[in-house]
Amino acid sequence: MIRILFFILFVLCLGLGFAWLADRPGELSLIWQGQRIEMTLMRAASILISLFAAVLIVIWLLRTIWMSPHTVTRYFRSRKRDRGYQALSTGLIAAGAGDANLARKMSARSRGLISADQEPLIHLLEAQTALIEGKYDDARKKFELMADDAETRELGLRGLFLEAKRLGANEAARQYAERAAEKAPHLPWATLATLDHRSQAGQWDEAIRLLDQSRAANILDRKDADQKKAVLLTARAMAKLDADPKAARDDGLAALKLDESLVPAALVTAKALFREDNLRKGAGILEKIWKQQPHPDVARLYVRARGGDSALDRLKRAKKLESLRSNNAVALATVAEAALEARELPLARAKAEAAARLEPTESVFLLLADIEEADTGDEGRIRHWMAQALRSPRDPAWTADGVTSPSWLPVSPVSGRLDAFEWKAPALQLSDKLENGRPSADEAIRNLPPVATVQHVAARTAPEPAPAKATPAVLEAEREVIKIPERKEPAPPAAKDNEEVAEEEPAPFFGRPPDDPGVRDASAGEKATDKAGLRLF
Repeated sequence: MIRILFFILFVLCLGLGFAWLADRPGELSLIWQGQRIEMTLMRAASILISLFAAVLIVIWLLRTIWMSPHTVTRYFRSRKRDRGYQALSTGLIAAGAGDANLARKMSARSRGLISADQEPLIHLLEAQTALIEGKYDDARKKFELMADDAETRELGLRGLFLEAKRLGANEAARQYAERAAEKAPHLPWATLATLDHRSQAGQWDEAIRLLDQSRAANILDRKDADQKKAVLLTARAMAKLDADPKAARDDGLAALKLDESLVPAALVTAKALFREDNLRKGAGILEKIWKQQPHPDVARLYVRARGGDSALDRLKRAKKLESLRSNNAVALATVAEAALEARELPLARAKAEAAARLEPTESVFLLLADIEEADTGDEGRIRHWMAQALRSPRDPAWTADGVTSPSWLPVSPVSGRLDAFEWKAPALQLSDKLENGRPSADEAIRNLPPVATVQHVAARTAPEPAPAKATPAVLEAEREVIKIPERKEPAPPAAKDNEEVAEEEPAPFFGRPPDDPGVRDASAGEKATDKAGLRLF
């Protein structure tokens, strides 16, 4: 565009010059070798400009003829390079699509048309082709050559890192990631991989230092960096809790400033404050996190914050948590557990049933079974609650990469990823009908062993009496006992008896009727007979 403007400006100036000469006519006289030449000024200017243009044209022609061999060579070289880049582009697309044959063909063609020293993408195409063909050794050699070249060092290190991760060579992968982070600290994958490896090794100080450097270089997003730093500070606080509660408290408070909703940070901070006998501040931190996210671990630590409290004191603290988050299943279950320990069974039953109505999870029904055992001891009802627990969804747990942990961990034990654990319900449910032949909830209930009562346990633990000496009288008595009586039709029960049985039927309780009617009364069991007239007990 600028060249066009200069050309237009030159033509405009030339036209203005001719117009100026035309308005000012004159004669030009020249004597050269005894000859007198006379002409107008306009003609002289035109001859001069034409001569200058002719000289330029002659120079251009001579230069074109002189440079023609180089021009022809450059033309064919450019055409060859264009064909090579076209083959390289087609090969990379084929490698990405998984077409090994076409990728190998285009790799050979591009290497024949383009020099590999001039275009390092040929090495990448060959490495990708070897990977999709399953020639991992060849691909690793290509990546090593690329790692030795300053122009392709980062690309080669990333390929070696991915290959080491695929083979499970974590130490080699760590070395490649640290080498890449040292040579190119702006690479996010190298920084994150090095951060994960240092976290797996428990090198919390070095991991925090690396995270601060990456944050200053704007490698990671601010929110993501703050969350990861909060996790690292929490992990360091957990490591320092036993030896240095003060340092653990400082790290926990710093983690809560970065992420106020991080439950493990609140827990470790409260534990450190409790060890410093600062019960009020620790309870305040737990109450603050409880208002945001009611968590069973928070409730458990809050209720048992002081070791010398009685069961009634723990019940009062549980009721305070319920007042902070009313109509919450976790709060109701916490009050029910504390009431069970304080032997306030009606309150425990009412709170547990309310929690079951809000969130019918496995732990709530197991708590109802414990309350039933402590209150009535009815085996039928206990089995009913156990069956409900089997059919109910599982409780949330700390889950990462498909595995659950009883406590929070900063690093996943499966993938080694930092900040991988989440508080959520596991995906697998026992009540689901799976296609791999796993039994359903009803089948699991039918296959459950009978619940052991106190009498059964006492009978198993008591020593067996020595067998009596077999005498003729005893043998004759045994023959009479095992003799089967004749079948008789039972007499129809009286209406009065039916009315008494109906009056003695227990009132229904929360949920559906029990699967097992429970243990019969001893006096009623002695009178029970089947349709054949046999004595059952």
